[in-house]
Amino acid sequence: MTSRSFSSTSLILLVTGFLIAFCNLAFIKNVIQAYPITLGHAPALLSLLVVFGSAVVLLFSLLCFKRTTKLVLIVFLLLSSLAAYFMDNYGVIISDDMLQNVAHTNTAESLELFNLKLLAYFVFLGVLPAIAVSRANFLWRGWRAELIARLKLVSITLVLMVGLVMLFGSFYASFFREHKNLRTYANPSYYVYSAIKFVNQRMGSTTQGPITLIAQDAKISKQDIERELVVLVIGETARADRFSLNGYSRETNPQLKQKKVISFTNFWACGTSTAVSVPCIFLLDGESGSSTARINEQENLLDILQRSGVNVLWLDNNSDSKHVASRVAFQDFKSPQKNPICDTECRDEGMLSAIQPFIDAHPTGDILIVLHQMGNHGPAYYKRYPPAFEKFTPTCKSSDLSLCTPTEIGNAYDNAILYTDDFLAKTIGVLEKNNHQFETIMFYVSDHGESLGENGIYLHGLPKSVAPDAQLHIPAIMWFGSSFHDADTSKIQAKSNLKFTHQHIFHTALGMLEVNAQVYRPTMDILDGTRPPAHWK
Repeated sequence: MTSRSFSSTSLILLVTGFLIAFCNLAFIKNVIQAYPITLGHAPALLSLLVVFGSAVVLLFSLLCFKRTTKLVLIVFLLLSSLAAYFMDNYGVIISDDMLQNVAHTNTAESLELFNLKLLAYFVFLGVLPAIAVSRANFLWRGWRAELIARLKLVSITLVLMVGLVMLFGSFYASFFREHKNLRTYANPSYYVYSAIKFVNQRMGSTTQGPITLIAQDAKISKQDIERELVVLVIGETARADRFSLNGYSRETNPQLKQKKVISFTNFWACGTSTAVSVPCIFLLDGESGSSTARINEQENLLDILQRSGVNVLWLDNNSDSKHVASRVAFQDFKSPQKNPICDTECRDEGMLSAIQPFIDAHPTGDILIVLHQMGNHGPAYYKRYPPAFEKFTPTCKSSDLSLCTPTEIGNAYDNAILYTDDFLAKTIGVLEKNNHQFETIMFYVSDHGESLGENGIYLHGLPKSVAPDAQLHIPAIMWFGSSFHDADTSKIQAKSNLKFTHQHIFHTALGMLEVNAQVYRPTMDILDGTRPPAHWK
């Protein structure tokens, strides 16, 4: 390649051809599933690759000029190789939500995703072609000649695109109307679109003014003399159909079954990632607009409760609170310096050590404690539980899920659910010790679900519009202390099959802690109509 010279046009066309041929297996696979190769479909499918390639050529034509040409093409080769790996092997989509996840991913989470297969993709689809581009003899013919050549390239490309779309009009009408999700697998076009959208959201969320106050009228009645102690557990990556409480054939909830908990079987996440769902849970009408942007612009549930006199504490064994707990007490349990229960990694149950000291340090007022789990965070499910909980075997012992069978992946995932069962039972145990001075409640809900290989999709983070139920249907559990009568829980049990979402948590929490505010909507309170006057004023 070093023996001849290449113009910018030649390099653009060569790199585009390489990306279409080798970095778009997921795109091609999904297109063929929607449009099986037949004599009737074959010409249209071939035209789709040409149209897609033409779009990439137009993108490069806007970015590549003189000295930027090699740099731009090298960057795209490296990024596209990584995108290809995750789309080919996990079925993920590089959406703006996924980029939000990447922005919030810490070093430990990133290292779990690293494996030899990822390295191979990066080297063979990214590094080696990038080296070839960097060593190519670049022929610069002057601005005038290059501008004319570029205009010719753009003109021919546009004519080709328009001509093919018109020639196969019915196919493209179907493609854009009925199979919009297919374009999300286009590499690099879709991640460029997602990056622009992500940057616009981040820039739009930047505010120089004070944070917007919400529910300034919120208060707890002076007649409410009974203290509430509520522990809200935010789970990680748990799916509803893997809880035996919800009918799963395996016994993954043996301890919770003995605790008389109420499992809400029709509960749904407002997003498929932690970065979206956690802010959504705590924001008023969190699903409207961009929750991740607005969490920095306005108060959330924790702010309202704290201003009302509730003692609030956030305990975190995950990446962070996604800015939800920026203005309340926060403790990080991801290191042995804080977490007393660490082996290969620090365990969720270590957070329980901080509950009683916080209770004892606050002799007056209601208390809300949030526990943010590591839970079932993938792909290294086998790391999410101590060895004693390896009940289901054989298990996948790798973060490269392609090396494991579906059974091994499922076993490791179920073992992590089994450990969450133990963690929640121990959480209830702490609350039971405080029944004499509090009305105690535990409310557990996962942030989102997880795909375990169904239809070739793994992990989570797909756009909600195309995400499978496995990523959105989540477990939700409530437990009530001895201050609640059987009649109360029977009414709650009767609502356990009704459909609820993350957005119900905001109003349910206000109701649990008996906070009066105009923003409170009884119809969004899961417990509305179940509280006896003797206990709920």
